[in-house]
Amino acid sequence: MNHADLRCDGCGQTASPEHMARRLQRLEWTTRYRPVHIGTLLLGAVPPQNDSEFMYFPVGKWNGEAQLLLAAAGLEVGGKSPESVLAEFQRAGLFVTHVLECPLESGAVGAMDQLVANRLPAVLTRIRRSLKPKRLAPISMLLGQSLPALNSGGLPCTILLDQGTPFALDGDAASASVKNLREVLGSQGASARQGSA
Repeated sequence: MNHADLRCDGCGQTASPEHMARRLQRLEWTTRYRPVHIGTLLLGAVPPQNDSEFMYFPVGKWNGEAQLLLAAAGLEVGGKSPESVLAEFQRAGLFVTHVLECPLESGAVGAMDQLVANRLPAVLTRIRRSLKPKRLAPISMLLGQSLPALNSGGLPCTILLDQGTPFALDGDAASASVKNLREVLGSQGASARQGSA
């Protein structure tokens, strides 16, 4: 059996040695900043291709999705080390994960909807059994078709939506989605502080 016959259990794509090495590297980066108690799970469909757009990229100099998530969290990065920014994100109880754990390989773009649909049941199980967030905010317009499964998946958390749809950080109106997500996260944080007072 060669590696072309193997499938990655985190995304369903062909599991080449390079693919698996990249997955393991990103899992290592992510695990370091997973909150003990997740307040809000930010769920995307597919992680970005570039490491600089990946939230847990330890070098910092974030752009793309990571930059949008930092803005939604209300975190300033100027003058801070990447470690302190990621620790602040962690302390806020925020955690980012994606239905597919790996970026899309060039040949899999046409199969993205099917890969997401195939992987979603395992992700729902992981959310229920391991992550156990208080709230879940879908952050990709690609998860619009998955909302019925999220709502009926027996998740022990509140689903946060942007006027009934996912916060489309990957859409054309990303800045409006970031603003709306920031408002929702701010109101959830205020509610949590009042509840613990």
